[in-house]
Amino acid sequence: MPRHSSILLIEDSPGECELFRLALTQTGLDVALYTEYDAEAAFHFLINRGGSHQSLQEGDLNWSPTARVQRGESATARCASTGDQSGHPHPLPSLILLDLHLCGQHGCDFLRRLRADVRFAAIPVVVFTTSEDPADLARCYASGANGYVVKPGTFEHLVQCVGDIGRYWIDRNLTSYPIGVRC
Repeated sequence: MPRHSSILLIEDSPGECELFRLALTQTGLDVALYTEYDAEAAFHFLINRGGSHQSLQEGDLNWSPTARVQRGESATARCASTGDQSGHPHPLPSLILLDLHLCGQHGCDFLRRLRADVRFAAIPVVVFTTSEDPADLARCYASGANGYVVKPGTFEHLVQCVGDIGRYWIDRNLTSYPIGVRC
């Protein structure tokens, strides 16, 4: 079985992204972390990694970090915290952690779009949110979430939570085929 190697975190708060990165580092898991600050940028990130026939250019109004900042949106930031730094092409992420409440967007909209695309439908998605609302929980599972985790309140608990999520979805969860390869 191929070793899963990366997580895509979709979170619109740079501070929370940094806390997650620090927590992931402390778990000792050998996994790359990529972050996107909005659902549209995350979908484009997946298209670029998935080898789509669509070509997104840096000047594309919906993709260009400069154009996004001019529209008042967050610029895309990607960083690998650990893992392969060789510059070789990377497969699709083996896990997506999705904040439910993104600026001006709802995570379930992204989730439904992801599940409707055969290239990405098999990627496990864990909603990682502050919401304990049963309606949000039900809506996320109905939209195709594989898991729903409420963000812990302390950094120590965040490290434990990130470790638990990573060990299950990265180290222990088995798939019948590599993520990104059609059945």
